[in-house]
Amino acid sequence: MKAETLRLWDPLVRVCHWSLVVVFISDYFLNEEGDAWHRWLGYYAVAVVLVRVVWGFIGPPAARWSDFWPTPSRVAQHGRALFSGQGYHRMGHSPIGALVMVLMLLLMTGLGISGFLMEEVDYFFGEDWLRDVHEFMANALLTLVGVHIVAALVESIRLRENLPLSMITGHRRKKNADE
Repeated sequence: MKAETLRLWDPLVRVCHWSLVVVFISDYFLNEEGDAWHRWLGYYAVAVVLVRVVWGFIGPPAARWSDFWPTPSRVAQHGRALFSGQGYHRMGHSPIGALVMVLMLLLMTGLGISGFLMEEVDYFFGEDWLRDVHEFMANALLTLVGVHIVAALVESIRLRENLPLSMITGHRRKKNADE
C-alpha cells in the first residue's frame, strides 16, 4: 500500500535550493577563485537568496519564515526531544534544521558581499583580511552543508522517509497520528 503524500515544497523553494547547491559546488570545487564564472555565480546566488527571503514572507505556508523560524524556545524543544530520544516530526523544517538553513543563507550572502567587495571596490583590492573572511565563510558553509546532508540522511532513516527526495519532488509522506 502506497503511503499518502502531500505537496510540501513548492517549485520556487526547490529551484532556490538546487540553484544554491549547484552554485556552491561550482564555486567551491570547480571554478577558479575570482574568475568570471565564480563572480557571476556568486552574484546569482545572492539574487537567489534575496528571492528566497522575499518568498519567506509571501510564499505558501511551508515556505514562510513564520512557519519555521528557529526561535530559542523552538530550538531548545527540538534539542531536548532529540537528546531524550523522543519523537519529533514536523512536515516542514525542524527548528535545528531551520537554524542551519538560516546560517547557510547568511553565509552565502556574506560570500557574495565579500566577493563583490574584493573584486569591484578598489578600496578593498588586495586586502588579505577580506580574502581570509571570504575563505572562512566558504569553509564554514562547506561544514554546514555537510551537517545538513548528514542530518537529512539520519532523519530519513529515523523517520523512515526519503527527505532528500522530497526536495526533488516537493512531496512528503503525510504524518501518521502515531508518529
